[in-house]
Amino acid sequence: MTFVDGAVRVSVPATSANLGPGFDALGLALDLRDELAAEVTTHGLQVDVSGHGAGEVPLGEDHLVVRAMRATFARLAVTPPGLRLTCVNAIPHARGLGSSSAAIVAGVWLARELVAGGRLLLDDAGLLDLAAGLEGHADNVAPALLGGFVIAGQDADGAYYAVPGSVDPRVSVVVFVPATPVSTEAARGLLPAEVPHDDAAVNAGRAALLVAALAGRPEHLLRATEDRLHQQYRRAAMPDSLALVEALRADGVPAVVSGAGPTVLAFADGVGTTTTARLRERCPRGWEAHALAVSERGAAPVEGP
Repeated sequence: MTFVDGAVRVSVPATSANLGPGFDALGLALDLRDELAAEVTTHGLQVDVSGHGAGEVPLGEDHLVVRAMRATFARLAVTPPGLRLTCVNAIPHARGLGSSSAAIVAGVWLARELVAGGRLLLDDAGLLDLAAGLEGHADNVAPALLGGFVIAGQDADGAYYAVPGSVDPRVSVVVFVPATPVSTEAARGLLPAEVPHDDAAVNAGRAALLVAALAGRPEHLLRATEDRLHQQYRRAAMPDSLALVEALRADGVPAVVSGAGPTVLAFADGVGTTTTARLRERCPRGWEAHALAVSERGAAPVEGP
């Protein structure tokens, strides 16, 4: 088995999981993208990072993209003599916008493309299974890989699945990104082992409604994004985020905690609309606001020298 000559390049979108009631099941790709390039070399490992994470993330075998690439090479039963990896990161780290999933998806995608005939040996379903196994769940990696809106999960036998859903072209988002991160592990650690049956029933109904609302009934997004399973339990880790969610929802804006937080996501009616501009004006001091379209492209090759 041989490797391709030269570098391969990939662009991977940010993602928002849960979307309120769809805990560990629903995910949406957003038009904010990391770009990475990888090349097989004669020896060693070189990792260059710019943008988010520069000067903070490890630059060796512990780098998450490298770990994902190594896992993919192992699945394909190959070992490159050396690697060069370049990451240009636009997705904020530890903010609930899927930076780790983007890194994992980029790694498995790059490694497969570096192997001659890699797509014949590992199809997209295999790539999803590998990426979700590395992440531990599929709600972020599925839209990062496939794009758009995805309903994802894991069967009792351990197999992961991802079913694309529809998104009305009128739907966009504004994300409010705090300066301070919150780790996914810390946010998950605040969740109870059990929740009231009534709360679970409400969330099931809201999650089903959210699929319909995104597909073509956005007027139902406020009701459809109500959550009773996870957001309130995480208040201690991100009180300002929950306060913003509540303030926006009180004014009729469908707002949720993005993934494990602390970013807040609000649904809007287009990137350049008056509604979106007014939403961005509500960004708290010291935070960043980004108006983003839903990205129908998941991981995709980037043309370049």
